[in-house]
Amino acid sequence: MTHTWLPPAEYIATLPRATAYACLYFTDTRGRPFQLRAVQADESWQWPGGNMDPGETPWETALRECREETGMVFTGEPRLLAAHFTAARGADWPANHIGFVFDGGELTDEQIAAVVLDPAEHSAYRVGSLDEWEREMSPRGFRRLAAVDRARRTGTTVYLEAADAS
Repeated sequence: MTHTWLPPAEYIATLPRATAYACLYFTDTRGRPFQLRAVQADESWQWPGGNMDPGETPWETALRECREETGMVFTGEPRLLAAHFTAARGADWPANHIGFVFDGGELTDEQIAAVVLDPAEHSAYRVGSLDEWEREMSPRGFRRLAAVDRARRTGTTVYLEAADAS
């Protein structure tokens, strides 16, 4: 096979398209996951986060989205818990979707009580045990939650694909 050099703009046009998101995974001081109820989303419960804006890094996205969606200003260091890949889904989402889940640490009861939601995006927030979340979430969404929670507890990082846990 012959490789022909292309100028960067032409080469990039040949590559798969992708969007990216980033979020923060929090628990309360008892280790129970904290989630937000989405107003409009495939998965009802999610973590503070969202799609990257042009020029942002994943970490900057996670911090901005957390502040916009909860009013919390997170000042911790970036610690990646998971990378998440979802392949393009035709007309439903015509690009690959890549996610970065960062560890937000533990929230005190006072921090949780101080959360201020953006009503255009989320209608509620709560903490719950994994058993409680399993009854509330879709199987795919719960598998992602359980994998990220396990990564947090074991100090590891996990790679997930949509078939694993989108």
